[in-house]
Amino acid sequence: MNRSIVHMDLDAFFVSCERRQNSKLNNIPLIIGGGDRGVVASCSYEARKFGVRSAMPIRMALRLCPDAKIIKGDYELYSSLSNTVTEIIQERVPVMEKASIDEFYLDLSGMDKFFGCYQWTQEIAAAVTKEAGLPISFALSANKTVSKIGTGESKPEGKRQIAESEIKPFLNPLSVKKIPMVGDKTFQLLSRIGIRTIHTLSEMPVLVLQQMIGNNGKELWKKANGIDENPVVPYSERKSLSTERTFATDTIDIPELKRILNGMAEKLAYQLRQEKWLTSTIVVKIRYSNFDTETKQSRVAYTSADHTLSRVALELFNRLYTRRMRIRLIGLRFTDLVHGNHQMNLFEDTEEQMNLYQTMDYLKNRFGTDAVGRASGFDFGK
Repeated sequence: MNRSIVHMDLDAFFVSCERRQNSKLNNIPLIIGGGDRGVVASCSYEARKFGVRSAMPIRMALRLCPDAKIIKGDYELYSSLSNTVTEIIQERVPVMEKASIDEFYLDLSGMDKFFGCYQWTQEIAAAVTKEAGLPISFALSANKTVSKIGTGESKPEGKRQIAESEIKPFLNPLSVKKIPMVGDKTFQLLSRIGIRTIHTLSEMPVLVLQQMIGNNGKELWKKANGIDENPVVPYSERKSLSTERTFATDTIDIPELKRILNGMAEKLAYQLRQEKWLTSTIVVKIRYSNFDTETKQSRVAYTSADHTLSRVALELFNRLYTRRMRIRLIGLRFTDLVHGNHQMNLFEDTEEQMNLYQTMDYLKNRFGTDAVGRASGFDFGK
């Protein structure tokens, strides 16, 4: 059976959410992000014409587009509207994967004999715009890679169908940067040997690509040739991330308890970033030596940043530990997770903080999660 895979992507999602709330923001250059030292979380198409892009420092964005209006952003609003869109799509399709806060894959394979897949997808997109008040683009093709590239080439508010026979002619003239797994470093590596279009990449020997970029070489070659067997994974939200530590001997060593809690926050925050989650609720738990168990929680703006999560966790511990009694267990949980494109809190974090986290995560990925961390999370006496 031929596959029918749709990729749907909400156009300039954060910007569209703000314009939905305030029509005065329509048709002007708009940047969603942190303060003067922060970065761009999203920007309108009017700002993109000046070269403004996501993750760009706000200062640079304003040099390119000095008339742009900056809004800090409301992740609560974005999360709520994302859930609304999710429900609209989910109730209309047999299989849906939520790839991020603003993009979705649908598997409509076999449904064309009941109802034309392209017409069906058009009606879903129209329902999103009508019921959620948000513009959305989509592409329908034989697999996830081609559909995702097709959506990117159709934005904004684009609709595209790429039949099996049209896949190669569609992909061939495009830049290799259009392939989802190609980042800046891979693009620069390929460019140095003259590979700039998908057509050139598709004709490269697989073994040569594997020697150049490792195990991903074969996968990259397959995508350049329009081959992608990855399934659409049915959507399910992860509810929480948590960790606990039970002590062999009950303790009243408060500095040590805080060090452990800080280390827990750092490791869970790293896991959030690796899995592309943001959390808005922090819960600290302690169990006393008499087995009494108490918890406290606090809500924050959606984030995956160590410094925010550690600070709140320690504040909760200070409020929670009110008895002069030994502790048997300490635990930390992050809940109310949202799965978004942005691994960092682009609304609050500065460019320097983002660079720090990216460097720390790179070292952890390469040398292990204990290879690097904040000084407050280490015990230098042991």
